[in-house]
Amino acid sequence: MRYRTSFVFLSAFLLSGIAHADEVVFRNGDRLTGTVTSASGGKLTIKTSMAGDVTAPLTNIESFRTNEPITIRLVDGTTVRQKVEPAEAGSVRTTRGALGPQTIEFAKIDAINPTGPKWTGSVRAAAELNRGNTYTDGVQLRADAQRRGIDDRIELGAGYSFGRERSTDTGEKNTTEDNWFTKGKYDYFLSRKLYLFALMTIEKDRIANLDIRVSPNVGVGYQWYERPDFNLRTELGGGWVYEDYEDGGDDEHFSARAAYHVDRLLTDRLRVFHDLEYIPSVEDIEDFNVNADLGLRLDITKRFFTEFRVEWQYDSTPAPDAGKNDTKYLTTIGWQF
Repeated sequence: MRYRTSFVFLSAFLLSGIAHADEVVFRNGDRLTGTVTSASGGKLTIKTSMAGDVTAPLTNIESFRTNEPITIRLVDGTTVRQKVEPAEAGSVRTTRGALGPQTIEFAKIDAINPTGPKWTGSVRAAAELNRGNTYTDGVQLRADAQRRGIDDRIELGAGYSFGRERSTDTGEKNTTEDNWFTKGKYDYFLSRKLYLFALMTIEKDRIANLDIRVSPNVGVGYQWYERPDFNLRTELGGGWVYEDYEDGGDDEHFSARAAYHVDRLLTDRLRVFHDLEYIPSVEDIEDFNVNADLGLRLDITKRFFTEFRVEWQYDSTPAPDAGKNDTKYLTTIGWQF
């Protein structure tokens, strides 16, 4: 009798634990119990006792329930903090509220238990060393950082490139590349997709005889897609360009700006990206600059990656004795945070 009583109490305890666990019901009929911890980018994460954190697309989930209140941020910016229970396929229902229970469709959920904005970014480096028939040295450094808030985004970037070659006949060393840039950008979102931006870029290229180029720009952008696997945005605006050349000449003019950015995750570790920026003079349409890149990034580990990138810059009115085109082919090793 004593053993039977112990068994009854143990069974009741275990069933009580299951009953008080969060539960996710999948469209194929499977069920998973644990604790719903977060959701972002269209994926829900539930912490289980046996398998740890399990992440699944919301499109594969029928519905779910929680034992404790969770914070749900909707795509329109409003926030709900309630326990939820299963509802129609692709939705949940709050258990109470000032206006009574309400049904929330997964398509309207931006995040669950969102964390505060944090900085992410990367540092990339490449070196070139040739000895023999050719004698060259080169180094490229790049760094970028981003912070995405609920209604704003900050992007920072900087880079430096240097290269030189030595004549095998005379032993004389000539610098073939020596340039740097830095830029900062702030986006303020008026809605989930529409935003205003302010951008500042500063550049120097000694080989192109460009002592300094300063380009502040403002305008409007549209975030067509913003997902972990796919991003696309376009921007239109205007600004001012000031260029000072090493020979003493300078140029300044008001400019327009059209740009876009796109990146796509091809596999779990491989991403393709492309940027293009067109900056024509308002006064003379034949005076313009184009900046573009195209590349692939392969994640080696969670922190380290390798990247192949082609960068193209075009200046329709370069400094005297300088070319209009500059093309770089970069293979780099990077660290991301």
